[in-house]
Amino acid sequence: MSTLFVRTLREDPADAEVASHRLLVRAGYIRRAAPGGFTWLPLGWLVFRNVERVIREEMDRAGFQEVHFPALLPREPYEATGRWTDYGDNLFRLQDRRGADMLLAPTHEEMFTLLVKDLYSSYKDLPLVIYQIQNKFRDEARPRAGLLRCREFTMKDSYSFDIDEAGLEASYQKHRTAYQRTFERLGMPYVIVSAMSGAMGGSASEEFLAPMAVGEDSYVRCTSCDYAANTEAVRVAPPRALPLDGPAAEVVDTPDTPTIQTLVDLFNARGDLRRPDRDWVAADTLKNLVVKLKHPDGSTTALAIGVPGDRDVDMKRLEAQVSPAEIEPFSEEDFANNKHLAKGYIGPGALGEDKPARIRFLVDPRIVDGTRWITGADSPGRHVRDLTMGRDFTPDGIIEAAEVHDGDPCPNCGKPMEIARGVEIGHIFQLGRLYAEALGLTVLDEHGKTRVVTMGSYGIGVSRAVAAVAELNHDDKGLIWPREIAPADVHIVATGKATDPQLPAAESLAAQCEAAGLRVLLDDRIGVSPGVKFNDAELVGVPTIVVVGRGLADGLVEVKDRRTGQRSDVVLAEVVSVLLTR
Repeated sequence: MSTLFVRTLREDPADAEVASHRLLVRAGYIRRAAPGGFTWLPLGWLVFRNVERVIREEMDRAGFQEVHFPALLPREPYEATGRWTDYGDNLFRLQDRRGADMLLAPTHEEMFTLLVKDLYSSYKDLPLVIYQIQNKFRDEARPRAGLLRCREFTMKDSYSFDIDEAGLEASYQKHRTAYQRTFERLGMPYVIVSAMSGAMGGSASEEFLAPMAVGEDSYVRCTSCDYAANTEAVRVAPPRALPLDGPAAEVVDTPDTPTIQTLVDLFNARGDLRRPDRDWVAADTLKNLVVKLKHPDGSTTALAIGVPGDRDVDMKRLEAQVSPAEIEPFSEEDFANNKHLAKGYIGPGALGEDKPARIRFLVDPRIVDGTRWITGADSPGRHVRDLTMGRDFTPDGIIEAAEVHDGDPCPNCGKPMEIARGVEIGHIFQLGRLYAEALGLTVLDEHGKTRVVTMGSYGIGVSRAVAAVAELNHDDKGLIWPREIAPADVHIVATGKATDPQLPAAESLAAQCEAAGLRVLLDDRIGVSPGVKFNDAELVGVPTIVVVGRGLADGLVEVKDRRTGQRSDVVLAEVVSVLLTR
């Protein structure tokens, strides 16, 4: 450490929001280079390369082959698949000196597809899986959380090429197994959840999430069966339709009801509005939200979403449903231009592509035929009660955009679900023929007929995995790396002055450890107090700390397990053999 390019910090960086960002900077693993971009220092690069090594070993073990593409790519392949436009502002676009449009790759489906098209033409060449570990670029509007949400990051992305869906399923399961082995070796707990395919497209996908409170992804898991899904991908089990012969709809004056709760309270307080069977509740109201969708081509359209009043529209769920369009709020100017919309009192009477406002109207799956609602009457200070779906109004379709609540019924078994948070560390997609068709990837089958190749796409965030492991493995003193990816196996701390025997003993011990195949970080700094050295050892987080201190006079050194905090005095001559058993 006397020559290591590192500077540990006592104070947290001002821009650090999460523990991994705070500790990786303080321990001298990374430094901020730009918003959403980080420089790896020697200790950090050792951890990064260890994570990369584990991933590569498991990809190779599964029989996949490594290639490597450039990050700077031409526009044309992405134009062919529509993603030059669909990625919107998230894509880094630039031009070369000749004015040709280029991009910094956010992902490489198009390039993998074209490479296989260039080299393979027969079913005999398949199945094939190739992968790379490469930097990706996405112009995040709000980079945050250190390495967890960057503009430049490193990913392992692999792609499978098969003749049919059966082959795709086999390749998909091989990746699923390889990912499970990878994350187990990285010492990272994970859950596998159903997910949305988003800008990747395709028919089915699953995410590997590392459960943690700071995760930006929320997911549900059933308390009874094995159902688990990202909240964006949760599917509501709709209730059964009801008869349409309920009370007739009636418009009533509802002054001073700015919220759902005040509206419900009014209906329960007035004798002429009460239900005969029970009290009205928030879930009996129909809340209608109007937003604007900004499409990749720059055009905008309005969309109305109807949800039960005990829930809000979940913007992340809505974004996943309308992707690649982006959501913008409906402004005062927009309301002024849509006179049929009474802000705060919007009802189905004004909504729908065949209604006066000409705004597409989609509703939550719980809003089925025969359900009756309190909702806006399209007039200030007025609501309508007993408005019945299928009798008094018909939406343009269904959308899964309402908040998911803890305790909601599982769509598989009906038992309660629980909500948790996590960080996405891997994602696997069954792409099908989307990219192969767009780019003309075909082979001849055994009968000489042309077949479009079926593809899968599989990603692991390498740099994100470093942050996720750090987030899951630390205490109030610093990092605690799993041995597989730690920058060293043992951190030897020499105390005492330059003339004391501790330093030469520590150097000799370090040499013995290295000869035995152990990776060593030696704190040989002179003029640095033992307290600072001990604090740095805890902060850096190597799995085993060996202190060569006062006990050396009795032939003993202290061996400490960083994770458990357990300490033991070990005879100097036996230290290497003890360390090899850990």
